Amino acid sequence: MRDWSAERIADAAEARLIVADRAASGSERDPNGPERVVIDSREAGPGALFVGLPGANVDGGAFAAAALAAGAWGVLVSPEHAAAAAAAAAAAAAATRPGPHGFVIAAERPLVALQRLAHAWRCELGATVIGVTGSSGKTSTKDLLFALLSPARHTVASRSNRNTEIGLPLELLSAPAGTEVLVLEMGMRGSGQITALAAIAEPDVAVVVNVGRAHLELLGSVEAIAAAKAELIAALPPGGTAVVPSDEPLLAAHLREDVTTVTFGPGGEVRLKRADGERVEIDLDGTPISLEVSFTQAYMRLNLLAAVAAARVVGVTPRGRIEPVISAGRGERRRLPGGVTLIDDSYNANPISMRAALDDLIASSAPDCRRVAVLGDMLELGPQAPEFHLETARQADRIGVGLLVTVGPLAAVMASAFSREVHSVPDARAAAALVPALLREGDVVLVKGSRGVGLEAVCQVLSEPVAA
Repeated sequence: MRDWSAERIADAAEARLIVADRAASGSERDPNGPERVVIDSREAGPGALFVGLPGANVDGGAFAAAALAAGAWGVLVSPEHAAAAAAAAAAAAAATRPGPHGFVIAAERPLVALQRLAHAWRCELGATVIGVTGSSGKTSTKDLLFALLSPARHTVASRSNRNTEIGLPLELLSAPAGTEVLVLEMGMRGSGQITALAAIAEPDVAVVVNVGRAHLELLGSVEAIAAAKAELIAALPPGGTAVVPSDEPLLAAHLREDVTTVTFGPGGEVRLKRADGERVEIDLDGTPISLEVSFTQAYMRLNLLAAVAAARVVGVTPRGRIEPVISAGRGERRRLPGGVTLIDDSYNANPISMRAALDDLIASSAPDCRRVAVLGDMLELGPQAPEFHLETARQADRIGVGLLVTVGPLAAVMASAFSREVHSVPDARAAAALVPALLREGDVVLVKGSRGVGLEAVCQVLSEPVAA
């Protein structure tokens, strides 16, 4: 946004510019706009526009004066904090301290102003926007799509899982001028949330990776979950494209005649023909393509099909070696000291992703090794939560998991449906203390649970060097 003046930024945010920065000499500041937008005042140095958002415990606007003192280009805060920041800027000017003292922009609702600013920048960029959502696998699909597109197009993708009403506009604003494709992950915890995100991003392509039993506690039924995911399809302009699973009937009612639909998966327009280790052959609506990838998991191959379909929509047909950088905690495999293999899938979990991870644990490990599953609570599943956890335990027992460690009060019910060695602990801290002592050379251990369980602590302990 370097070419945007403070006045233009304030107008785009539907906010009010109350301090137009001047140097100590009284001359107008360099009219260039900010280089980046931040919401953490500790990141607010030269070139940054600091947006002070109200939080549960602290109002970020209280740090506006400190951000200006640190050299921020400017601040966007509520009127009361803007007044304090303006007074601080005036005091700095009166003291004739050298250098610019920063713009001050006031908005009654700073978060809404941030979202409006992001939408204006999206319109300015003119990039093709691909929105990605799903009950599981959306971050991995986003990572795969970035790897497919970036060699051919100037592509920007959401970092990590910045897929909320705060994270998405920040990611959009991080895209530099000249961006051709924006890949934006969109999270959902309730009805209307994807609609709100799509209003900011205005997607041209909607990718719905899957519909699963995540957030049942909030939405009540899998049909309601499908409708919430399909808000991304509803947000498409006429002539847009929806990329959806070929075997998901719950989305059928949400498809549109004025939007092109591309299906992926078994029987779809983009489907897997053959997989031999890391070599994958795909039928892309009649066009054969061959890819080499750095993974062998079945669920990752399905995510790859979704990414290939979306890439084709924007005119990119990938071929050759693909080296995606998969976000942490999404199935990363690490060889640990002592000959143990860790599958770090600790970031999140729901019944569909848990089932896929357990299947991969068996399929990707040698028949003579012991498979260990450290499984935490699956949260937000409502009254059916005990049965979903029991189903997971039955699957683990049926497919041959040799050792099960359950973490949390919900996961504890798994012990009653597992016939081999099982340990139950109350939380991730207890699991981190217990699991290393249970493992032996040659084990393959899967660590997976909902985000709120914090099982990354187990992975961290397992990955630490063994003391001499």
